[in-house]
Amino acid sequence: MESNKNNKPLASISLDLDNQWTYMKIHGDEGWDEYPSYFDIFVPYVLDVLDELELKITFFIVGKDTEREGNLKYLKMITERGHEVGNHSYHHESWLQTYSYEKIEKEIREAEEAIETATGQRTTGFRGPGFSWSKDLLKVLENRGYSFDASTLPTYLGPLARMYYFSKSDLSKEEKNARKELFGKFSEGFRKLKPYKWDLGEGKRITEIPVTTMPFLKIPFHLSYLIFLGNMSIMLMNLYLGVAIRLCKITKTPVSFLLHPLDLIGGDQITQLAFFPGMNVTSAEKVKIFKQVVHTLSRNYTLVNMSDYHDSLQSETRMIFKRI
Repeated sequence: MESNKNNKPLASISLDLDNQWTYMKIHGDEGWDEYPSYFDIFVPYVLDVLDELELKITFFIVGKDTEREGNLKYLKMITERGHEVGNHSYHHESWLQTYSYEKIEKEIREAEEAIETATGQRTTGFRGPGFSWSKDLLKVLENRGYSFDASTLPTYLGPLARMYYFSKSDLSKEEKNARKELFGKFSEGFRKLKPYKWDLGEGKRITEIPVTTMPFLKIPFHLSYLIFLGNMSIMLMNLYLGVAIRLCKITKTPVSFLLHPLDLIGGDQITQLAFFPGMNVTSAEKVKIFKQVVHTLSRNYTLVNMSDYHDSLQSETRMIFKRI
């Protein structure tokens, strides 16, 4: 992977900009279909944190959020402050992989057009809600000229995460069935950690950039997990992150690091979601942990958005091609 002048490899940072209603929808809470938003609180807040750290990242945006007039100035603020935007689907349904080709194409196209209108920037990368993906999705992305997909999370822990999530939700049996592949199957743990190119046939290919998990063990170390550990012990969190980075370096696994809004802000500011796991940790404490994590990552990597990261991967002559 391409290195900068300080001989540090690049690592990407991205944030799935899931809004208040998406958390309520997955949790099964009434009122989600009125599409309540916390963008007026969260977006300026997180942009100030990123400015302080001199980070430029990729925000994966849900198309539906462009329909609310009050959201538009905050979405535009993201690109005005120098960040990249990606496509996170239109309706944020974690069962996207069950859609027909035609429905996927509509979902991607409408989100893409809405995000470009709102932000002034066309999306060239995609991440599925709940790490959902399918062969048809990859074909749609390639046909629409996308550079990369970032929907895979190579971990064996998906079913455990789903069980825990369902135990804390108010979902009906039917709703749980619709979400039965949320966070992926056990078999996702067998997927490749290093970025690769999907071979779609007929000379068509698209790059896959997995959310990085710990080599060998395939356990996640994105910020949600580090916040959980940090809430128990900062020493334990630092050890866990240090081991993950060390294993990535030993195996030459490039790092794609993932954030979610509730990793950076607590129930003290977003009171409507105070019941969510981890929301008992204050915003100030979450930002403190995030800064420690960024400091550790930046000692080992140059942190960039996903397009810069993708472009550096293309200079790799040994990228694996995986037949779909």
